[in-house]
Amino acid sequence: MRIAVCRPQVPFVYGGAEVVADELVDELRLRGHEAETITVPFKWYPGTRVLDQAFLWRLLDLTEANGRTIDLVIATKFPAYCVRHPNKVAWVLHQFRQAYDYDRTELGQFSESPEDRATRAAVERLDRVTLGEARKVFATSRNVADRLQRSTGIEAQLLPHPPQALPYHTSEPEPYVLSVNRLDRAKRIDLLIEAAKAEPSLRVVIAGDGPDRERLERLAAGVNGRIRFEGRVEPDRLADLYARCLAVYYAPIDEDFGMVPYEAFLSEKPVLTTTDAGGPLEIVHDRQTGVVVAPEPTALAQACSYLGAHVDEARSWGRAGRAVAERVTWDSCIDALLA
Repeated sequence: MRIAVCRPQVPFVYGGAEVVADELVDELRLRGHEAETITVPFKWYPGTRVLDQAFLWRLLDLTEANGRTIDLVIATKFPAYCVRHPNKVAWVLHQFRQAYDYDRTELGQFSESPEDRATRAAVERLDRVTLGEARKVFATSRNVADRLQRSTGIEAQLLPHPPQALPYHTSEPEPYVLSVNRLDRAKRIDLLIEAAKAEPSLRVVIAGDGPDRERLERLAAGVNGRIRFEGRVEPDRLADLYARCLAVYYAPIDEDFGMVPYEAFLSEKPVLTTTDAGGPLEIVHDRQTGVVVAPEPTALAQACSYLGAHVDEARSWGRAGRAVAERVTWDSCIDALLA
């Protein structure tokens, strides 16, 4: 089959959603399909710009290329799933959350002006129409599927995806908690930093980059080097950081899915998360595959101290997590997408 995998691209930003789409293309090619990534630069601000971006996808003609039919389009997230195609499958990583659960919060972007309220409503209508065109709709987590059902009435089939391909391994744990994430306010890395400030024995390594880095570095000042910012790291280095950590912190607010817990589990490390983290709670279970606490620095500090004092128990939770992560394979994903 000739398959186009559609994803938006914020210039100079490469994260989990981009990894999923690009690895899907690679996996399709390994199975003998002609597959190509289709991207359009994405800028969702200011105001009505988000609709302009959606209409760019509506204008694309992906029915054929160079005189040959494109058999299937797989679209991953807003606004890529606005593309038209007679055989469209939507594998929803997330909707445009600024129009939904982020609306009227500090993470939202729409004001109370009539224009902004109309734009937010238009995004919701657009989702209903464009996802309603799809032959199948999948969601990467129950959290995403439930949000989709509430906002559009569309029922999505659950289809989690594997994490990025890394040379996963495990090593003797060292006394640091690892955070792997885009440095963005919604990822709540500041909670871990505040926990480290409250617990003098806690060491933290933060891998990743993003718009919140400068604020986070200011917040982390004055802890005698116990918080280290690694920036973006190469795959081998990232796998090594996973292998040697005590545990992995991952607690965005009501996250859609998140590859980080799966990456931690494949490294046999437990995950530290919070009761309001959303998608991660589908696989991170308290005292089974990790620790789940209230989204408060004191609770996180206490959990980190417990993990450091109960290393063997933490190891057992990491091994249990590995069994969970190994059940999610590209074979099962592609079988579902192409069925």
